[in-house]
Amino acid sequence: MSPINKKNDTALTLRSVTKSYDGQPVLSDLSLEFSSGTFYCLMAPSGNGKTTMFRLILGLEKPDSGVILFGTSAGDTGNNDIKASSGTVSKSDPCRIRGMRPLISAVFQENRLLEGYTAIENLRFALGKRYSSESLTAYLLRLLPEDALSKPVCEFSGGMKRRVAILRAILAPTDIILMDEPFTGLDADTRQLTIDLVKEFCAGKLLIAATHSEDDAELLGAKIIHL
Repeated sequence: MSPINKKNDTALTLRSVTKSYDGQPVLSDLSLEFSSGTFYCLMAPSGNGKTTMFRLILGLEKPDSGVILFGTSAGDTGNNDIKASSGTVSKSDPCRIRGMRPLISAVFQENRLLEGYTAIENLRFALGKRYSSESLTAYLLRLLPEDALSKPVCEFSGGMKRRVAILRAILAPTDIILMDEPFTGLDADTRQLTIDLVKEFCAGKLLIAATHSEDDAELLGAKIIHL
């Protein structure tokens, strides 16, 4: 078993991470540490770099400086070198992403669904044959009305699309789940149903959700980090 799957081991560490766009800093000297098997909620006003941090973790962008480390050795930052599961890195390198990158799934603020496909087809496209059609149908029926399953998602409401996007992420075989404002647009009842499903499928994994709602954090049983 990979060390990242052991609860309470350090799964992800950010050390003095900085990122700017057109000379304007979005993240400045950000240092955070996340443990495996733990839910976290990042809370900050819009524009404070939560989405940028997710993009850096996913490898979609690179930090200007600082260190992003994956794995149980992520918290070990000696005086001269940064030790990670993949080896040793000199501090002379201003931008480092080290350690064996785990499998990561994400829910962005945009749902990024295939609009002409049904909900099941969207899940199948992302998940392959990992789940049977019967299983996918059963999971979707916990979040959607039955008559929605035969329709393309372009006919869905925003909240229905959001639930499909969340289900796609939590069913993926990943070690880390990143969620950017995941429950926006959901009413109280569907929010509770969706959060219950997230807790069920993400148990034992590292979940990091960016949200403005302390109620979301409480329902998830998540640790709150104020940026």
